[in-house]
Amino acid sequence: MEFPKKGIYRHFKGNRYELLDFARHSETMEWMVVYRALYGDCGVWVRPLSMWTETVERDGRIVPRFQLEETEETMLADFGDAPPPEWPQETAPAGDEALYEDVPTRGDSVHGGKRPAQAVSPSNALAAVDSSDKRRILKQFYGYDDFREGQEAVVDAILSGRDTLAVMPTGAGKSVCYQIPALMLPGVTLVVSPLISLMKDQVQALKQNGISAAYLNSSLTERQFNLALGNAVRGQYRVIYVAPERLLTPRFLSAAADMNVSLVAVDEAHCISQWGQDFRPSYLTIPEFLSQLPRRPVVGAFTATATQRVRDDIRKMLALENPFVQITGFDRKNLYYSVAEAAAKDDALLKVLSKYAGMPGIVYCATRRKVESVCELLLSRGYPATRYHAGLSDEERQRNQDDFIYDRREIMVATNAFGMGIDKSNVRFIIHYNMPRDIESYYQEAGRAGRDGERADCHLLFGRQDILTQQFFIDHMGEEAGIEGEALARVQESARKRLDAMIRYCQTPDCLRRYVLRYFGEDGPENCGFCINCLNPPRSEDVTEAAKAVLRCVDQTGERFGRTMILEVLRGSESERVRQFRLDRMLSYGALSSMPKDKVSAVIDRLQEMDALTVQMRELSNGRFPILCLGHEADGVLSGETAVQILTRAAAKKSGRSKKPEAPLNVDRDLFARLSALRKQIARTRGIPPYVVFTDAALRGMADRQPSNKDEMSQISGVGVVKLREFGDIFLREIQKYKDEEAGK
Repeated sequence: MEFPKKGIYRHFKGNRYELLDFARHSETMEWMVVYRALYGDCGVWVRPLSMWTETVERDGRIVPRFQLEETEETMLADFGDAPPPEWPQETAPAGDEALYEDVPTRGDSVHGGKRPAQAVSPSNALAAVDSSDKRRILKQFYGYDDFREGQEAVVDAILSGRDTLAVMPTGAGKSVCYQIPALMLPGVTLVVSPLISLMKDQVQALKQNGISAAYLNSSLTERQFNLALGNAVRGQYRVIYVAPERLLTPRFLSAAADMNVSLVAVDEAHCISQWGQDFRPSYLTIPEFLSQLPRRPVVGAFTATATQRVRDDIRKMLALENPFVQITGFDRKNLYYSVAEAAAKDDALLKVLSKYAGMPGIVYCATRRKVESVCELLLSRGYPATRYHAGLSDEERQRNQDDFIYDRREIMVATNAFGMGIDKSNVRFIIHYNMPRDIESYYQEAGRAGRDGERADCHLLFGRQDILTQQFFIDHMGEEAGIEGEALARVQESARKRLDAMIRYCQTPDCLRRYVLRYFGEDGPENCGFCINCLNPPRSEDVTEAAKAVLRCVDQTGERFGRTMILEVLRGSESERVRQFRLDRMLSYGALSSMPKDKVSAVIDRLQEMDALTVQMRELSNGRFPILCLGHEADGVLSGETAVQILTRAAAKKSGRSKKPEAPLNVDRDLFARLSALRKQIARTRGIPPYVVFTDAALRGMADRQPSNKDEMSQISGVGVVKLREFGDIFLREIQKYKDEEAGK
């Protein structure tokens, strides 16, 4: 079969695309093309090869669907296909150098032994390291006495030379599973990571822990990249993060051949599967990269979200050899889940946010426009908010992201473009202003809260319009991407099934935690005791009379208006629009004035579900609008033959959530606040996020134990040797100062 050349193509309608790669469909074995747009959001698609090579009729002529403009060889000509003859001997730029002279580099083991004359193969890796050192390393560099669930088994498997697939929830410590082997194995560990922000966060945290690390991605200047790559070849780093797009470039391949790569860790491994919610075609280059190394290293695949289908795809696409599979479960026990149907979402959002003053959190919206309006709302109410979506410039996105990471802004309002790879551990709440497209996306986005293991809350504000928005996105899949026919139908069918599961989550009266666990193939107790449905179970309420009033209003207004106008009429609004159409003279005007707006909206939703109401798009003089019309089941409701019931909740009890960052009852809150302020001051001086200095959990340990010396402080979880040396004295002085002040009162 003859394949088209990789390079830049122009679509017959005018837009430009870059053909990146080819791959076989994992089920049909059909050849697919992987390509990205060179306009707008630069989206990436995978489509049948036959679509790419076919011709179309344009202005009476037969033309190629995609016309080659620039080949890959031409594109690479200016980049160079080999490293310079002699690597620069300068120090790497800030952000890439080793922080401490006594930190082990590639030629040393963590217990002082020198690199052997011959490379150690993965099969006898245990012979080259003392596995008992893993706990000492855990304490020395990370400050923890014990591994979390599943971590030790993964570390042992990698050290034994066995490929590994680890599915561990966000916050379970996946990075430790490959970073500790990186310090114990000879050679270097390469971490394939999809996002620049993830690499920067991880490298920054490693360096603060005293571990030499670097990242290689497009954020570096050419000089910085050369220096970092040169240092990597000379063995300056134990861990190197690299973007998948870099793997097959001639320069990096040449350098990697000289690095003695003992472990390749694939982070966010679900990105290699087309069945995953975040498929990234660049991940398809990983197997070829592995095959071009002088010796195949151990391969570890790590992800937080993977159904059985995705896990099978990861094993197959990465060609994992007899892998050790560790699935620690999807249950994040520290996360509280809540779903609320809200007609007035702005009011509902402000009500929820009032519980979290002074705490960092993320508000997710479905569209850029909604991000803008919600961010403006929060700013107008005095909330320290910022925004993030693909429509902003690179500079503004980076600036806003940094403001959130460095605690200069507490609230991030964003589309799903934000969050993957953000390692901010103290996010205390996630609010979904709109329903996400599927459970996978929701689990991943909600999972960005509470990475430090402390309590965090996940709220979802659900509305009927959310369903329409997501259905719109599905209906418009493939536009300008050339996908059509059966291929488009298959993709849309899969997306609709995932959307249906998401809708059921929003409407279920059962335990929300159990619903998520069962979706991913696990089970859980019927009552978790830590979600809104378990703590405040919904009850069924008969609203047949209110439903009749809604249907009569739609009928009396001639089926000419949408949901908002019908709501205003029923609740007796005195708005100008109601008076303009003389709807205040209708018999139904004010019929449900005593019923809360959210409840009237819930009645309308229920009538739509029963097909007693339908929504039809109609062309009016000023545009196309959704209009409420009577459905097939309307007569049954109006006659009384069909009852209408909705799920309601008792008035919520006053939340125990403090308006200040929480601390356990036995922790001195005033001291915790002072230590938090000190941490922020140090972070600002050093240009690092506050949580990188010490986590909230470590500060709470200090506020609880109030250590008097370094030996006592070293016993606190999260205080490692390097951080104790760097920050111990200053925090001890602050604690002693506080104790003296309290004693003098």
